[in-house]
Order: sequence, then C-alpha cells, then structure tokens
Amino acid sequence: MISFDEALAKLSDLCPKRPTQTVHIDNALGARLAAPVMAKISRPPANVSAMDGYAVRLADVRQANTKLSMIGAAPAGTPFDQTLGQGQTVRIFTGGELPDGADHIIPQEDTLANGNTITIIPASDRIRSVRLKGLDFEEGDKILDQGARLGPAELAITAAANCDELPVYKRPVIALLANGDELKPAGTHLKRGEIISSNPTALSALIRQWGGDPINLGIAGDTIKSIQSYIAKAKTADIIVPIGGASVGDHDHMFTAFEQLGFTSVFRKVAVKPGKPTWCSVKDGQSVLGLPGNPASALVCAHLFLKPLVTGVPAHSFANAQLTEPLPKSGPRAEFLRSRAAINASGQLLVSPLSDQDSSLLHPFLEANVLLYRPANTREANIGESVPVLPIGPLTS
Repeated sequence: MISFDEALAKLSDLCPKRPTQTVHIDNALGARLAAPVMAKISRPPANVSAMDGYAVRLADVRQANTKLSMIGAAPAGTPFDQTLGQGQTVRIFTGGELPDGADHIIPQEDTLANGNTITIIPASDRIRSVRLKGLDFEEGDKILDQGARLGPAELAITAAANCDELPVYKRPVIALLANGDELKPAGTHLKRGEIISSNPTALSALIRQWGGDPINLGIAGDTIKSIQSYIAKAKTADIIVPIGGASVGDHDHMFTAFEQLGFTSVFRKVAVKPGKPTWCSVKDGQSVLGLPGNPASALVCAHLFLKPLVTGVPAHSFANAQLTEPLPKSGPRAEFLRSRAAINASGQLLVSPLSDQDSSLLHPFLEANVLLYRPANTREANIGESVPVLPIGPLTS
C-alpha cells in the first residue's frame, strides 16, 4: 500500500503528452488549448460609443446650452465617413464608431433637438461614454494561455478575437467497466438482491467536465472470463476504469483479470479513506485505474486520481479554509471528508465536514463542494484552524 502523494507521483508518470488536433470553435467546449490563442483583431476595432446620443468634440461642449449642427448619423455597423468639424455633431448609437474629429459622447437625454439643431444642455469637462479601440484587447495580444480549459467565457473571447479554428489536445477516451452480478442499469425492475449501478453515470459526467470522452462498456459478471470479454472492447481507450471487484472477497476478480492479460501493476492499494482498494496497472501505453465499488469511494477517488489522468495535470490545487467545528486525530490513512465550504462576509473561506461520511452514500454529494484533506496521523484540529480543502464544486458566499 502506498501513500496518497506516492500514488499521485506514479500517476504523473502516466500522463503522456496528448496528441493535438485543430477543431472549430463550435466543437471546442471542454477541450484544453495546445497552444496560446492570439487575437486576430482589436476589440473594439475602433473608438465606439457606449450609449445612444451624439458624437461631439469636447472642445465644443465645455459650456452649457451649446447649439450644434447635426450633419449625419452613425448607427452600429455603418460609420459616418466625414470628419466632424467645429460646431457639428453626429447622431450616434450604442456600438457606433466615432467619426473622425469626435472624441466625446453626449447622452440623448442631455439634449434637445429642433430639426438638425441640437442643444447640448449640460457643460462637459472631460471625455465620457467612449470605448477606446482595443479596450478589451489589441490585435496580437495573447488572450488565452496554452493549457487553458475552454468554457463559455473562453470561447466567447476567442470568437470575439476572430479565431474560429483552435489547436487543442485530443480528448482522452476513458472506458468505464462496472463489475458485479448484483448490478443492474437504471430503469431496471429489480429483483431481490439486485442494486442499481450508478457509478458509471456519475463518472461519465465528471469525465466530460474534465475534458474526456467516456465510454460505458457495461456491467461484467463476477468471473474472470466475463470481465476479460469486456476488457477486449476497450482496445481503443486511453484509460480503462474498472469499478469494483478489487477488494479481498471471493468474487473480486477485477485485478486478476487484467493481470492475466499482461497488465503490469503500478500500485495495488492507496492509504486513503475512503478508497483504499484503488489500484493502477499499465500495458502498451494504456493505463488502468481501478476504483472502489462503493459510490462515495468511487467519486472521491475519481477526483483524487482519475482527474489528473484525464486532464494531464497531476498536481491538485488545494485551498485553505477555516474549520467551523473541531476534528479528531486522523488515522493511519489520509482522509478526504466530504464537506461544505462557503465564503463569509469577511472574505474568509469556512468549511464544515458533513455529518455522515459512510462510503456507500451519494446524498452527501448534493451538499459537498470540497473534500477536506486530513493527512495521515494528523493531530486534533480546533474551530478556526486552517485546513486544506480540494474544491469539487463551486464555492459560494
């Protein structure tokens, strides 16, 4: 049995450089950039108005009740192509490009119109309501770093930078294999002794969030032959994730099934709670990460060990939070407690372990947004002490 840190180090060695491909921006959600993204245009591409009103020269409107002559209009997308002279103004709309000579915007509500004569009611002392060219970014600026995960905000700024094709790392394919004669898919009319297999559903959702493509191989029976028949279907997968069947029971054949097929063990057990039966093997560049069958153990260990393999980022980013209740001394295994963290009015991150940490329960994950990390053999912790937490969901106020 190896430690949590030792397991992460070994998994780090199994994170090969992913092949890259170029994809259209519409197909890039969730992917990681294989190269930086550079803006092809400036945004905005010119000085534009931040509101509906009149484009003027600041020098003309430093006195109240100034009368100007309107010589045209500049709606968004149709710039006014003449230079604004002294005493002149152009009707402009939000997003409209300022005409040459104009450097200031007067809001519509601060004017009176009488035909083409526009009275500017207040005096102006400085430039207002102008969005300068390149305010968001300039042409040639780096807007996203290599390795950035492409979410809605990243895709929005990429599109605005006029980049429609993106170099990304190819999504790893992860094959999920549940095991147990008692397991049945959701929607089954259960017989006595049968239970629903929920782990592949949960893990598939996590894998998609992390940028991978999950494949559900199905549910293998409690025999080596059955398990190996499903393994044969995973030849194209980058990672195989067997779930369950790796403990010490008479019907736990998962590790042996892979071993007989020539997979070499990287580690067999990890000193973590929950999740001690987590194991890892390799063969011909294909990684196998075996997860426990208990739902909480499977999900916790997926965050700890599967996520680094999927994302290619082996290090976890822990945050520090203050305890809201005392904790007893930890045992010989590192503990990861499903917990709820929130930011208080002072900006401090507070964390409260959930009351029931049973490894069979899924309900606590509806509340948990962090895993509170207790290294092995850690002393008691008091209220207000700082402890490391691993976010697994959004942190709220």
